[in-house]
Amino acid sequence: MTDQATVLIVDDEKHTRDGLRLSLEDDFDCYVASNAAEAMEYLNNDRIDVMLTDLRLGEDDGMKLLDAALALPNPPVCIMMTAYGSVDTAVEAMRRGAYHFVTKPLNLDEVELLIKRALRSRTLEHENVALKQQVERKFSIEGILGQAEVMKPILDTIQQVAPSRATVLIEGESGTGKELVARAIHNLSGRPKAGIVSVHCAALSPQILESELFGHEKGAFTGAQERRIGRFEQANGGTLFLDEIGEIDASTQVKLLRALGEQTIERVGSSKPISINVRVIAATNRDLAKMVEEGKFREDLYWRLRVVTLKLPPLRSRKSDISILADHFLRELAKANGKSYKPLGEDALPAMMNYDWPGNIRELRAAIEHGVVMSNSNRVMLKHLPSYLLNPHGLGIGLRAPSLLAAKDGTTAATAPGAGTASGVESGAKPKSDLDITEAEHQLILTALQRSGNNRTVAAEMLGMSRRTLQRKLKDLNMVRTHRRRVGTADQPSDS
Repeated sequence: MTDQATVLIVDDEKHTRDGLRLSLEDDFDCYVASNAAEAMEYLNNDRIDVMLTDLRLGEDDGMKLLDAALALPNPPVCIMMTAYGSVDTAVEAMRRGAYHFVTKPLNLDEVELLIKRALRSRTLEHENVALKQQVERKFSIEGILGQAEVMKPILDTIQQVAPSRATVLIEGESGTGKELVARAIHNLSGRPKAGIVSVHCAALSPQILESELFGHEKGAFTGAQERRIGRFEQANGGTLFLDEIGEIDASTQVKLLRALGEQTIERVGSSKPISINVRVIAATNRDLAKMVEEGKFREDLYWRLRVVTLKLPPLRSRKSDISILADHFLRELAKANGKSYKPLGEDALPAMMNYDWPGNIRELRAAIEHGVVMSNSNRVMLKHLPSYLLNPHGLGIGLRAPSLLAAKDGTTAATAPGAGTASGVESGAKPKSDLDITEAEHQLILTALQRSGNNRTVAAEMLGMSRRTLQRKLKDLNMVRTHRRRVGTADQPSDS
């Protein structure tokens, strides 16, 4: 087996095929094909690194060959050959995934240089993919990906608590991956064969939830025509995951407390206790401690549930993980949708990093699937992603920024001392028009600059955007002069 890169030359003109082969065979392992069928035979049975093909192949269409080659699991780098009059078509081929094109009559030195450049690009891309896969393996547990600092203690806690029988309470906003964490704990627990049973507590009425959890006897209530085994019994020897635990009613809380404390349950309509061996993991996006204070959740159950607590951060607090998560979803969803893997385009990631992701990882996954389905080129570009990502704050989410402008003393920029003076709006007051989004954004940026001590880098972090985006907004809104006047300084905002 040769270590040389393989080049497939596809052209219906014999003198072109043979001339290219003679020119390139000292540096590359060359194959030649006169039509699309011969080319696909090579592509399906050999490792082809670069395909050099004419756009016109007699009765065959070189564009269809391009599409077929790029749809392969390990597609070659494709370079198109075309006559001068077909340059527009060649540009279309590049849009569809070709690396580049050359015009006839061919400059053989140019062709050789272009192939070598294409191979270097392919090698770099493969190395980047391999590096990302290494990072995923290093910073992942049971499918939970993360290298952000806020994720490291969570991954450590999962590994520490999994082998125990301790009840775990997982807190976090909707879409942060609470069920994924629950399944990771179960899979690492030493009892994965017994299975994990999930119950979405918010989706069921109190009577149905009680029956769902504990089961019921025949005739226990109207419609109970036969005995039903509940989820606790189904999970015996394994794990029961109770999602949205904050939604259960008071009577069910009492029965759940007994099940946790005594490891026994009673089916609805029966007084016979049933012993169980179940590890319970609960999750909520609500503030259970506050619910306890308000009398909406039993304090004794709260302490029983939170033997170990995991607080999952929102995606906006772990933006360094977006590229890893996005690449993971690109691969997963390309396979699920019957498409070949395409990396993100250079304009996509910056927009994703600037967005708040109120729906967290679930929203990111949906956005990536949108891009996978809509992409008609060799990369997933920003234009293929949902349109709201074109706005750095997306869907008006950026107007929540006052809550993100946290001062060191725990107040927010909107309520911190002096914030009203810096923004020109008193605390709690509305902009002159509820629809004046530009003015609201103007005020938020001024407030962030004032609270950051005139430091653009810090202000950008407070606003959840990149420093480059902040600079552009300052320029677009013509705010630099306004800022100097309001904060009383002639200095430029700091670049440090």
